Amino acid sequence: MRMRALLPLTAMLALSACGDSYKPVDVYMAATPECKAWQEGSRFDLPRGISVSTTPPVTLEGGGAEFTFVYFVPRGQRARFLSREYHVTAPRGPVIAKAELVTFYQRAINSRAEIVDVIPKVPDMLVAGATADETIWRVRLRVKDKLPERFDVVPPAFEIALTEYPMRTFTYRYFPERKAYGLCR
Repeated sequence: MRMRALLPLTAMLALSACGDSYKPVDVYMAATPECKAWQEGSRFDLPRGISVSTTPPVTLEGGGAEFTFVYFVPRGQRARFLSREYHVTAPRGPVIAKAELVTFYQRAINSRAEIVDVIPKVPDMLVAGATADETIWRVRLRVKDKLPERFDVVPPAFEIALTEYPMRTFTYRYFPERKAYGLCR
């Protein structure tokens, strides 16, 4: 009788030991202290086929910038945000600004780009739709204040299948020859 009661617990422990073998790669994007190399884009893969990508921001007059992050969530998956804030920080340092949400929208990967659902705030969770292999969630953020020569943007971390995962810290710097901020490595 006692063994029968322990059987479900033993099975759960065995399954959790065989669980997700995900190991985050390059959680901090900058590979060198100088971070001098321009990078056209950056993609960070999470478990269960979920990913986030970004490209260089749009540099605004006055030294601010607009950032775009694109999340891909495969059919049947979901990811819960652990916060709703996108922080701009000194390199590996304290928060210097909180990015303001401009737009947040979703669309199925197989639908036309002009058919989108705009969301007025960062949602609690990203859930894939059932009509496509992947759902695209696009967030556009703005920092109006002048940004420093080099900084990081830290999107909120996720909980996926009851496990918390870190998010990549995306690294940016000002490139005088381009007169623009860009991702750097």
